[in-house]
Parts: sequence; C-alpha cells; structure tokens
Amino acid sequence: MKKVVVAEDEASLAKLISFKLQREQYDVAMAEDGGKALELIQANHPDLILLDVMMPVMDGYHVLQEIKKDPQLSEIPVIMLTSKGQEKDVVRGIDLGATDYIVKPFRPSELVARIRRVLKE
Repeated sequence: MKKVVVAEDEASLAKLISFKLQREQYDVAMAEDGGKALELIQANHPDLILLDVMMPVMDGYHVLQEIKKDPQLSEIPVIMLTSKGQEKDVVRGIDLGATDYIVKPFRPSELVARIRRVLKE
C-alpha cells in the first residue's frame, strides 16, 4: 500500500482528500501545518506528498525546500495543492521542485488520477 502525506490546514478539505485516497487504497497520514508535515515526512518517508502552500508554522514552499535539500527525501514526488493559482505561484512551486501543481478548487477524481500518474500506477 502506497503511503501519502497530506499537508492541509483546512479540516473539511483534509477529510475529503483523506477519504478519497483511502477509498483508493492509499495509506494516508495527515498534517495540519507545515512543521507537522515535515516531521511526518521525515518519520514516514511516504511515496508521495500532497502539500498546501498557505499553512501555519511553515508554508508549503518552505516545506518543499526542506524536502528537496534532504538527500533521503528529495526524490519523493510532491504535488502542490493550493488556492495560490497565479502564474508566479505555479512557477515558484515548479522551480522549487514540485512534481505537479493543482489549483483549488479541484476535482477529487482528477487529483487521484494525477496521483496515480505520478506514482505510475
């Protein structure tokens, strides 16, 4: 079973994503802020990370930078999932090493399809 860390501070959205991923047979770990997300990622070495940008403690861009500079974590694919959809935001995420960038609101089935594509399932 593939492990996914979901870093999302909006509780209702986090529950929706978790529910959808669990139905698709993913093992999901949740974090409501960037600091907890980084701890979970370091402890669990997931197969994929879904990362919001605007979160308390540490924003998603900072979390992404920390992941990419850690040799043990840098190869984990990261999908940014955020309401920050301006071109400069998308470019920043991609430049920092995000595998994909999805702007909210999103379709849950599309999210799962993108996850499957990234994980080559």
